[in-house]
Amino acid sequence: MKAYPIRTIAPCSHSTARATTKIAPFSAMLLLPILIFCLASCTSMPSSLGNPSIQRGDYLGEHTPTDSALLFAPHLVSTGANERDLVVAPDGKELFFCREVGGFRYNAILHTTQTNGKWTKPEVLPFCRDAAYKYLEPHLSPDGSRLYFASNKPTGTSKEENFDIWVSDKKDGQWEQPTNIGAPVNTSSREFFPSVTADGTIYFTHLDTAAKDEYIYRSRYVNGRYLQPEKLSPNVNMGKGRFNALVAPDESYIIVPAFGMPDSYGGTDYYIVFRDSLDRWSKPINMGNKVNSDDGKEWSASLSPDGKYLFFMSARRGSNHIDELSAESIDRFYRSPQNGNTDIYWIGTAFIEELRRKAQFE
Repeated sequence: MKAYPIRTIAPCSHSTARATTKIAPFSAMLLLPILIFCLASCTSMPSSLGNPSIQRGDYLGEHTPTDSALLFAPHLVSTGANERDLVVAPDGKELFFCREVGGFRYNAILHTTQTNGKWTKPEVLPFCRDAAYKYLEPHLSPDGSRLYFASNKPTGTSKEENFDIWVSDKKDGQWEQPTNIGAPVNTSSREFFPSVTADGTIYFTHLDTAAKDEYIYRSRYVNGRYLQPEKLSPNVNMGKGRFNALVAPDESYIIVPAFGMPDSYGGTDYYIVFRDSLDRWSKPINMGNKVNSDDGKEWSASLSPDGKYLFFMSARRGSNHIDELSAESIDRFYRSPQNGNTDIYWIGTAFIEELRRKAQFE
């Protein structure tokens, strides 16, 4: 399994200060400015969990990837907990992602914004704070005016918990209280992972209670309302299971996490299916080891607003390891990314155009 780079911070050592007691007074005077600088640098270093409020620049100041996947924002977004479902606003100044703890008992959508060049500390969205329910899979409309997500919170006075798709509109720079988007998209069964095109068409996962399986559907948005959803072709609804499909804003392709495919790297892999002008879907193509691994937890992807980068969830362990077991090393491993929980990676999308040349339409 390929190891992916992780940014680490060297621990501060204070042994130098103790050693100065054995240095001649004149030598100590010469070293004093260096020691002050060292100690000041150590004091100003962020903790192992990072401090998002000091991050500047696009994408939390991270170095952008090319054709190799990089761990995204280690210790800031990817922290050692289960993180997934990252999405970036069209202007690049808002970022949403999910963090899950307690074996899916608690699942929240976190939000950070860039103000005067600085990124704020990620906080749970105000309308996602009731711990009795789960909030996951945020997705922004291509124009950034609507935030879609999935939740099992009840609708109105109903006490029934059922995963539906919700939407919050942005007014005067603030996200309003969300509303359930209702029928015909939402049903008495479960709906997950909304993904919206430039013309408002919504793609989503629907649990077919009769078949006891999940399939990818889409619903066209016409004259302000959603039309009856349609189940997509077997090329999209592939394998023994498929879910959480991401559609490109121009609807030219869809990325589908699927398992039970003959060419799988192991567990769930990301597959891409291209769409032509006749609304035909190509045969699915495994996206390869640039994004897939033998890890079984790869099932959430998104695109940067300009389409240059693909974000994806994976639980690959990479370079994080323990050399010798101790309470401190276990705690450090537990609180660091690439520890077996899911992290967020990103990669340049040029390889998608290479895959497009392999597309076969029946």
